[in-house]
Amino acid sequence: MTASFLDGRVTALVGDLTKQATDAIVNAANSSLLGGGGVDGAIHLAGGPDILAQCREIRATQYPDGLPVGKAVITTGGKLPAKFVIHTVGPQYGLNHGADDELLAAAYTNSLALAVENSLTSIAFPSISTGVYRFPKERAACVSSAAIKTFLDSDSAITSVNLVFFHQPDLETFLKLNSF
Repeated sequence: MTASFLDGRVTALVGDLTKQATDAIVNAANSSLLGGGGVDGAIHLAGGPDILAQCREIRATQYPDGLPVGKAVITTGGKLPAKFVIHTVGPQYGLNHGADDELLAAAYTNSLALAVENSLTSIAFPSISTGVYRFPKERAACVSSAAIKTFLDSDSAITSVNLVFFHQPDLETFLKLNSF
């Protein structure tokens, strides 16, 4: 099952993020940028060592203390079908002094802005922060879709956004509660 929004510019589907043949996929990274579990681990495994090498360079030159929550950086896609990986850190739910929604929205918005800065037109997102960071999936559906809609309403450079869910129930939750 898939669904589309905003005149087909946004598609929500169940699938494997690492198989998306978009210009970029978004990594729900941890601040270290050095790999981890979940989406982060899958991207590093499928993409190969070039992604980690570039992440280490970013840590050494731009973010020695780690990538801040809500910010985004870009690396090669390595062996992935996507040309690039945009790494963003979503919020760990409940640990941000009431700023969880704003930080999650920033992770999506900054990823889209970085794609535009790099002349990319297609991007695929996982459901940022809804795994081990425990952001409620229902709330994330509202926040992420509102952030994407606001960005796309003001910028036409991105022509395709895939929202890739790992499980069918997560897609169904998104479809019930999104803000498109």
